[in-house]
Amino acid sequence: MPQPAPADTLLTVRDILRYAVSRFNAAGLAFGHGASTAFDEAAYLVLEGLKLPIDQLEPYLDARLLPEERAHLVALIEARVTTRKPLAYLLKRAYQLGIPFYVDERVIVPRSYIGEILYSDLFGGDEFSLVEDTDSIETVLDLCTGSGAIAILASGVFENAEIDAIDLSPDALDVARINVGDKGLGGRIELYEGDLFAPIEEKRYDLILTNPPYVDGIAMDELPEEYRHEPAMALGSGLDGLDIVRRILAAAPDHLNPGGGLLCEIGTGREILEAEFPALDFLWLDTEESEGEVFWLSAEALGVEDSSMIGPVE
Repeated sequence: MPQPAPADTLLTVRDILRYAVSRFNAAGLAFGHGASTAFDEAAYLVLEGLKLPIDQLEPYLDARLLPEERAHLVALIEARVTTRKPLAYLLKRAYQLGIPFYVDERVIVPRSYIGEILYSDLFGGDEFSLVEDTDSIETVLDLCTGSGAIAILASGVFENAEIDAIDLSPDALDVARINVGDKGLGGRIELYEGDLFAPIEEKRYDLILTNPPYVDGIAMDELPEEYRHEPAMALGSGLDGLDIVRRILAAAPDHLNPGGGLLCEIGTGREILEAEFPALDFLWLDTEESEGEVFWLSAEALGVEDSSMIGPVE
């Protein structure tokens, strides 16, 4: 006697959730594109797949699903297991700080720690802050913007700022244009195609944000299949993963205004950078899920001088 199809027997949200966790665990899936466990991934699949609020699972657990809803969710589960694509690509949606972004295989799935830092007390907080008055920030640059997520998040923190966002990939910029347009930010965020600072020539900014490629060569060779669906050029950066970070450090002083700063995510290369640049006063910023993977360098630490403080030559 043939076994009934899963979509015929999984009647409630709780049933689908349990089935998804079991399938994900049995398949040995890798997570890290917005969820860190099989349960979190399953919950996101169910809630986003049903167009429900992604932070409200409990009220819907015992809700009975329509046949077409069951079929849709089971199909998503099977696609996640058989293709090993990140769930965000299957759903065409990823979230940062609760804000939705369109994504597809043209960009890496946004997951930078920079957004969490921008929305912390380090920017505009009452006590120690890197930027005390966020309204004073008038120009922001987002290097290696990808989907445009960091530029868009920055627009909500620095409400007076005009933001430039650069990426080498024209495909990534096509995705960024979708997100910038969806958020109605076409008048504040300007997108540029090019290699790091090249498109903006000598322009300077109050703040530079960047989540550049930083995966080292060995890690690139050992990436789980999920990560191999992402553009390799957005992940790898030389033998130790820091080739692009070095270029950013070399050029950033020419593009920062006095009093500004550079906020950069680098992964696990802290010891390498500190040994290679002992004169730079890196301030390492931790988040709920990271330690020593994001640094801040003030413009002054990078050698940017305030011309107003330089007296006349005698």
